[in-house]
Amino acid sequence: MAKKIIVIGAGIIGASIAYHLAKAGAEVLVLDAQTAGGGVATPNSWAWINASWGNPEPYSRLRMRSMLEWRALESVHPDLNVNWCGGLLWDLPQNELAEIVATQKSWGYDVDLIDGATALKIEPRLKVPPELAIFASGEGSIEPVAATLAFLAAAQTLGAKIALGAEVSGFHTLGGKVAGVKVGEHLHEADEVVVAAGVQSLGILAELGVALNLEAPAGLLVHSKINTKLLNGLVMAPDLHLRQTQQGRIVAGSHFGGARPGDDSAATAAALFKQTKDMLRGAEDLEMEFYTLGYRPTPKDGLPLIGRPTHVSGLYVAVTHSGVTLAPAIGLFAAAEIVHDKRDPLLQPFHLERQ
Repeated sequence: MAKKIIVIGAGIIGASIAYHLAKAGAEVLVLDAQTAGGGVATPNSWAWINASWGNPEPYSRLRMRSMLEWRALESVHPDLNVNWCGGLLWDLPQNELAEIVATQKSWGYDVDLIDGATALKIEPRLKVPPELAIFASGEGSIEPVAATLAFLAAAQTLGAKIALGAEVSGFHTLGGKVAGVKVGEHLHEADEVVVAAGVQSLGILAELGVALNLEAPAGLLVHSKINTKLLNGLVMAPDLHLRQTQQGRIVAGSHFGGARPGDDSAATAAALFKQTKDMLRGAEDLEMEFYTLGYRPTPKDGLPLIGRPTHVSGLYVAVTHSGVTLAPAIGLFAAAEIVHDKRDPLLQPFHLERQ
């Protein structure tokens, strides 16, 4: 008999888990108090798919595996629309770049150390190229809400049900085991409940005494009006990260997580957009259309929180900052653990109990 699984959260992590659960034969219900695509993290993501940020080896290997899963998924679901444009990175100490490249190459990651002339061939619009940079040709980006909707649509095709505007008001427990959730006066029963609600997970889990060592830093991104092509791929310069969407918008932040908004978000956005225009040749007529402010669910050690709490049965938690990169692998591995009780070795370092 198919397991009944409730997934709380319709952002990119919850959507991927729902899809993989449905694919594994589970009976899936997705609940979200807001709209499909998540509320404060997924829609406001810079949406970089990568494994090149000087992370520890176990985390890098999980990210590399997830990049492979993105490629496998897009061959079946082209509406995920991944843009494998490559990433040019020099927002790290220059004297450490060579060591980072050597280390990541030893882990099997396709990354190179390049000089300024090569960087200009990759991104000819740069006014001031770096002396040295890391180039990862296999990195990319997505449009995060569109990809999340694609996951949810694929899950629905496999029989999953999606309920939006459905705020979970509490858990239903039987004999100390989570056996469902309450939405208003309605009870939804389940064999297991997955909480993948980003920063909202803190409040949702409080009733069960499950604490997450989680921060929610604000991140501001500026979005230009649609423009002619100025960038070939992702650019991560010191204090300025930018990419151009496939529709033609430049999306920029002082960091891939966004800029600190400060006391005046509009002023911060204006200054950031000026910095963006000043960085690129041919950007004189570039116009800002809007800016977004997101709150990233960020475990304090920077690493994912994935798995079952030891003191609460019937519950699975999946919260991480790099949702865009990690969504395919977390979805695949969480589904295998929930349906078949099989935990992938790549998830072993990321238990909740390490907090």
